[in-house]
Amino acid sequence: MPKPAPKPARKREKVERQLNLVICLLSTNQYVSAEYIRRNVGGYYENDSTDDAFFRMFERDKADLRDLGIPLITGPTSGFGENEDGYRIDRERYELPDIHLEPAEGAAVALATALWDSSEVAAIAQSAALKLRAAGIDVSADQEWDVTGATAGRGSGDELVLRELLEASTARRAVEMTFQRPGTTATVRRLEPWGVVTHRGRWYVVGRDRDRDERRTFRLSRITAVTQVGKAGAFTADTAPGELRALVAESVDQAFREDSVRARVWVAADRAAGLRRLASDSAPAEFDGAPGDELVIEFDSTSALVRTICSAGPDAVVLEPESLRGRVVAALDAMAAL
Repeated sequence: MPKPAPKPARKREKVERQLNLVICLLSTNQYVSAEYIRRNVGGYYENDSTDDAFFRMFERDKADLRDLGIPLITGPTSGFGENEDGYRIDRERYELPDIHLEPAEGAAVALATALWDSSEVAAIAQSAALKLRAAGIDVSADQEWDVTGATAGRGSGDELVLRELLEASTARRAVEMTFQRPGTTATVRRLEPWGVVTHRGRWYVVGRDRDRDERRTFRLSRITAVTQVGKAGAFTADTAPGELRALVAESVDQAFREDSVRARVWVAADRAAGLRRLASDSAPAEFDGAPGDELVIEFDSTSALVRTICSAGPDAVVLEPESLRGRVVAALDAMAAL
């Protein structure tokens, strides 16, 4: 018959006892005897057991520690008894060496802390990053990745979706996923995922769309469900892993690229810094008697410029073209309705 599972209280006592044993054997430079451990280590001295029961417990604890990779070594005791084996932990082998991260490795840590924002792991991830920074290790997101805590949550979508796509791309298994653009009906797409990468703070999966038999890129925040289908190793990627980000950048830029248009935007004095950075020319001008500047902005993405203008609120007014002005007014009306 199989042994019954240990009760939670008994298991907790065992863990606490072994932890106390590790602390004791780490805090001494001498070998300490089993009798000393029995008299002084919590979990042993409270246990009113026979000698045989104690030594059986102690032998099991030593075996467990060694199975965990803890370097428990044996040597002669000093001052605790003659001709008796003693025990201690080899601190040099037990302690981890100093951590040195390359810039890319530090960026990967920062990316992980930004990505895993669920309540189960957020505290652990942030604590790890804080300790690394306190040790003088640079843990910051690479500028090329452009990922922060705010953008990671916004652009990664459901963590289960991300996990399934990462597993599928590694195993080279096809997926069926539910994809929905804003204002459209959700559709099921069949994809051979080559990889998942970031671009401008958002996450994308790129691969071959089986229904259209061509390469496609999908934003993860628009994918609501993913199911792996078929066998592993069912396909090979048509590109190297290092080229995926370039493919995604090309696909996204093509989706939003428009003919270059010149706009004139009035901004209040000393306000709308984001629009001022985009301007190719600027001249002092008043609007309804308020001081400010008239900016000339060349843009090839109307949606991006509309967001920037709306973020300036009443400190920015589109003078021309009329089509851009209409887009901004419509966006502001939609925000007011919400």
